[in-house]
This record gives sequence, structure tokens and C-alpha cells, in this order.
Amino acid sequence: MSDEREPDLLTELILEVFRLNGRLIAAGDRLVGDLGLTSARWQVLGSVALAAAPMPVAWIARNMGLTRQAVQRIVNELIGEGALAFATNPHHRRAKLVVMTDRGARLYQAIEKRRLPWAGALVEGLSPRTIASAATTLRALRERLEEN
Repeated sequence: MSDEREPDLLTELILEVFRLNGRLIAAGDRLVGDLGLTSARWQVLGSVALAAAPMPVAWIARNMGLTRQAVQRIVNELIGEGALAFATNPHHRRAKLVVMTDRGARLYQAIEKRRLPWAGALVEGLSPRTIASAATTLRALRERLEEN
């Protein structure tokens, strides 16, 4: 049986996610700004760095929950700066694969050196169980939205 307060609790959670997103973007911009990055560029660079295999722009966008056009613009910028490159896709002639360059890998390593202590300070005092529970809840909600 559903609790009649659940929609209000979900609304509260959604509003908190919106607030958190804004704060994360601002904090990310501060963390990587002097490297010539924004949170959005960091996100795309990280998606390429952490991918199990090179992907085309459309796949990166789908995984990130962003539009292909937005990701394409950022990929083009990062290619222009030598951090990413296009590679031939053996499965699709026009959908090139996005790959990390040596410069991009060094940039990502510089980000990671900053991210680890920043993230450690951010979660200080929170239990791993609490963090895992929050991630599980947010993942379940995202997956339900993706079904529609």
C-alpha cells in the first residue's frame, strides 16, 4: 500500500536533486576552471576516459542523458584543443568514434588529482551505506524515467 505522502516526498527529493545539480556544476567549474574546462567539458572528457571502448557522440550523449548536439559541440571544442580525436568506426562510416589523446589523458589525470581529495572532503561524515542508498534510489528513478 502506498503512503499518500510519497508524491510530496518525491517532489522534495527532485527539488533537492535540482539544487544539488546546480551546486555540483558551480563547484566543478571552480575545480577545473584553471585547466580550461567547465563541468560540462569535464563530464564529456570523463565519459570518454571511463568508457570501456570508444563510442560515437550519440552514444556518449545517451549515456550522459544529454542531447547529441550539446555533446557534439563539446567534443568539437575538445578536439580543437587536442584533448580528444575522432577515429574510424568499423561499424558505421559516418559515426566516428571519440577517443582520448595523450593530451586528453594528461588533462584527465590532472582532474583526478583534484577530484579525489575534493570528493573525500565532500563525503566526510557520511557513511558508505548512506551514499550507496542514495545512489540506488536515484538510479531506480532514472531507470523508470528512461522506460517512458
